[in-house]
Amino acid sequence: DVQLQACGGGSVQAGGSLRLSCAASGFAADDVAIGWVRQAPGKGREGISCTNINDESTTYADSVKGRFTISVNHAENTVSLEMNNLKPEDTAVYYCAGGRLCAYEYDWWGQGTEVTVSS
Repeated sequence: DVQLQACGGGSVQAGGSLRLSCAASGFAADDVAIGWVRQAPGKGREGISCTNINDESTTYADSVKGRFTISVNHAENTVSLEMNNLKPEDTAVYYCAGGRLCAYEYDWWGQGTEVTVSS
């Protein structure tokens, strides 16, 4: 049974940093993708980053490129999202999600963790 658990959200001042972590389990093979999707209040979901676990290739949305970094910790079966130089517009609920490859739709979703960035 695939399970994804996101943690690390919180409140931070603009310009600050947070580290989110997604614990992944239950995938049948290493040929999977883990990504981060956020949803701001009243807005739709926005895919912000994804990594293919097998080769650790990464993608980023333009809105976070250069500020956020996704990384894989194979020993801990986690995928982290380092968020630097946070902006108020980064305020959202952040979800980790899994699928076959980053190029395809996600099949599994974790619970959201809330990030609030104040001015």
